[in-house]
Amino acid sequence: MGREYLCIDLKSFYASVECVERGLDPLTTDLVVADASRTDKTICLAVSPSLKAKGVRNRCRVFEIPPHLNYIMAPPRMKHYIDASANIYAIYLKYISKEDIHVYSIDEAFMDVTHYLDYYGCTTRELGERIRQDILDTTGIPATCGMGPNLYLAKVALDISAKHSADFFGALDEESYRATLWDHRPLTDFWRVGPGTERRLHELGIRTMGELALYPDQELLYQTFGVDAEILIDHAWGLEPVTIADIKAYRPQTHSLGNAQVLGCAYSFDDALLVAKEMTDQICLELVERSLDAESITLSVGYEKANGMIPPHGHGIAHLPGRTNSRAAILEAMTSLFERVVDRTLPVKRLWVVVNDTQPEGEGQLSLFSPAAETPEAAAEERTRQEAILDIKRKFGKNALLKGIDLMPAATQRERNAQIGGHRSGEAL
Repeated sequence: MGREYLCIDLKSFYASVECVERGLDPLTTDLVVADASRTDKTICLAVSPSLKAKGVRNRCRVFEIPPHLNYIMAPPRMKHYIDASANIYAIYLKYISKEDIHVYSIDEAFMDVTHYLDYYGCTTRELGERIRQDILDTTGIPATCGMGPNLYLAKVALDISAKHSADFFGALDEESYRATLWDHRPLTDFWRVGPGTERRLHELGIRTMGELALYPDQELLYQTFGVDAEILIDHAWGLEPVTIADIKAYRPQTHSLGNAQVLGCAYSFDDALLVAKEMTDQICLELVERSLDAESITLSVGYEKANGMIPPHGHGIAHLPGRTNSRAAILEAMTSLFERVVDRTLPVKRLWVVVNDTQPEGEGQLSLFSPAAETPEAAAEERTRQEAILDIKRKFGKNALLKGIDLMPAATQRERNAQIGGHRSGEAL
């Protein structure tokens, strides 16, 4: 028996939430979600459908919006959007078991509805329309829906067919996909084809999915894309073997915790090191909160563009002195790594700090090379201090307790404590 999938997307989700809050129609109101407190170079997190129809690109920068357009600028409220998404997930659960739902992003979800159609006595499209209408009636937020016999076709039906359909619904099977989309351009409209992949396909003379499917030299595709060539070829034919059950069953071999920032301006070596220390502090707290140890730490640094070119990233990894969540040990390793891999002469714009191979405390193999300065008493004292910090922050807010470096002019942690995913949470701290 073939499978039936739905892929539901909440249309211009952040902008739609803001319109509903103001009693406005999300489909006809000109609104962008952007942080006006930043420069006009800030990215619009969402653009309403009516503004898109007037030529405003999604995820554009504020200065790129034509000045003759009148629109509402709503500040981001990420916590509110998360709550709204959770309420819509509750609507999905009225119809579909959580085992058959894969939440792809805050505003998008896949559903395997194969075994629900007989129960509801309807077709896949009718069930999709029922869920979509329930979302609209309950929340006021419009949604689009894609339908297909596998995850890929349901997603492409959503991204290409539904978003250009008057009824916000799209349906594809392998035959209709090949008949209607094999000549579709650009390739970046298709799921999992980004600008870099498109560029490399163009270098091979491939500009459509049909040309990719019929490309005569598959060995060259594998040389160019490695194992990803198999995915590209399957998708060119409208095939996708992975199911939601496969996704639910997947367990990664290793785990990590990370922190990343795009800095508001170019930072000097010393100021960037201060921010990296703040980021490492937060990771250490999270390790303690989750009762995890880490084995190594990775640091990556992106530099500001100079003379039209972006210098190569600074990147390195350092093993910790034994599996640990000790702030002292991890901070020492990160600082040494920063001084080793970062170019002191280049202004820093991006930072990534990641601790690798995290495991529950006590489960990893112990090391004979623990830092001599970290006696059991010192480790216990630090652990007590970290747990106290977590308790205070949980009770009184993230900015209730700050370190001295958080008060330095270049520090970013106080501001980031009021953000989710680098954007304003909308909550008062």
